[in-house]
Amino acid sequence: MDQTITFSAESLQVARIAVSVFFGILFLQSGLDKVFNFRENLSWLVSHFKDTFMSGLVPVLFIIITLVETAAGIISAYGAVDIYIHKRTDVAMLGLELSVLSLLFLFFGQRIAKDYAGAGSLVGYFTISIISLLLLS
Repeated sequence: MDQTITFSAESLQVARIAVSVFFGILFLQSGLDKVFNFRENLSWLVSHFKDTFMSGLVPVLFIIITLVETAAGIISAYGAVDIYIHKRTDVAMLGLELSVLSLLFLFFGQRIAKDYAGAGSLVGYFTISIISLLLLS
């Protein structure tokens, strides 16, 4: 039996805005925390990855994840405004794609560091991000 779920245009727009705001908040806070507490975060990460093949790459990877998270947050937040004003989802989709990339980077790092609890804590965010990709498409 083939069933189709339909949503009103207004509820779909509100859900898309909410998703964009959610990832805007998540990654703006995370990225800016890394910027404003750079030394403390880097020190913790160097310790966290000291016994892995990534130990020598931590400073460079930390800068990369900081840039990707911050960009994901800014673009997601702007995407919410763009959906509200112009009813377009392309900017929000880019923010979400960067959010997914950030989550994959973080998950990979947690698994490499054998921080399985930390990796597991990302599963909920990842699930929401994949559902959100479908919502914005």
